[in-house]
Amino acid sequence: MTSPTKILQIAETTLIAEFFQESVGTWSSERRYYTLPDGKTKEVASIITIRFLEAGCNELQKLARMHELDDSTTMACGAEVSWDSTNAVTKAKESRGSTLFGALGNILYRDRGFATSKPITAKYHFPSEKTLCLRTEYNGSVFEEELKFIGEKYRTRQSVISRAGEQVMIGQYLEKRI
Repeated sequence: MTSPTKILQIAETTLIAEFFQESVGTWSSERRYYTLPDGKTKEVASIITIRFLEAGCNELQKLARMHELDDSTTMACGAEVSWDSTNAVTKAKESRGSTLFGALGNILYRDRGFATSKPITAKYHFPSEKTLCLRTEYNGSVFEEELKFIGEKYRTRQSVISRAGEQVMIGQYLEKRI
């Protein structure tokens, strides 16, 4: 008999694969960051490209090695996300880069974090079929994110960053499929 925990892991693995596959393509992202408690805002525009990664591919094998996972461990799937961002107001270049995600159980392994170039992990769950929630902790900060599909052409994202139990930044995003 399959345990309820194992059934949940299988369901989450299926949902993350479907979420990554549905995310494939190029997106225009409009972001607004609110610094707390002063409320200063920053607006960023990005072009995001997402590619699905199959279990066993070179990128996921490399990611597993970065996290020192056992050689027999195979991530179920993953995604490569690249971005090119500019300040929406000043048009100054903000950042350009890419990151890898790999799913194993209810953990997403990444080659880098939002505020670090070191490999990190995030716990994930799906409160509904089209909504992915992540919780990432490192360097004394907690990053809570929600990504939600709105039909086939839109996604919303919200990120809340906390330090020492206090929220320090909120990011809100509207992403449109190009």
